[in-house]
Amino acid sequence: MADLSGVQWLTIPDLTELLGLKVSQVRRLIEDRALLASRLDGVWRVPADFIVDGEPMSELKGTLVVLGDSGFNDEEAMTWLLSPEDSLGVSPIEALRHGRKAEVRRVAQALGF
Repeated sequence: MADLSGVQWLTIPDLTELLGLKVSQVRRLIEDRALLASRLDGVWRVPADFIVDGEPMSELKGTLVVLGDSGFNDEEAMTWLLSPEDSLGVSPIEALRHGRKAEVRRVAQALGF
């Protein structure tokens, strides 16, 4: 995975506390692609930026579908979402947090493999 050292990561226990859910419910969010997780140092972690107002970012799931349809695997999708994207001027996740969903998804489709 690319250098994502500036990313704040949440573990499954962090997410259960933050979201007020059981471990099984958090795992279901990951399985259903409402959240994307990476295994770092043997522990599943989710970027804190994927949580907005105590909920998984609603725009994330559809964006992950577009990325998957464009040929991105989970690691590539994670890296793309969290890394600066020249065409957006910020990282895609930052653009999503600022209401630029259509633009982010357009760029993701254009980058398709």
